[in-house]
Amino acid sequence: MVSPHFGHCPEFSLYETENGSVVKKTVIPNPGHRPGFLPRFLAEKGVNCIIAGGMGPAAVDLFHQHGIETVIGASGSVDKVVSDYLSGSLAVGESACHH
Repeated sequence: MVSPHFGHCPEFSLYETENGSVVKKTVIPNPGHRPGFLPRFLAEKGVNCIIAGGMGPAAVDLFHQHGIETVIGASGSVDKVVSDYLSGSLAVGESACHH
């Protein structure tokens, strides 16, 4: 399930896509919630988009500084959310995290 608070999720699911389809999924443990660390860590892993239930505005800004798009307010199964995002049908609400 998509975590309601990005920084506190137990793991990250990384998806590699080609032509709108998932070609590889890798799950990695969250190395820890430290200010400013995760945007750089995930950028170094080639991440270019984050989909989360919630994220504070400072974290959103840090991801944008690393060229990473943020999609906030998602909920449900991670695989379904990614599939909906890729097809352009992902419905998002407000951030579940209110920093």
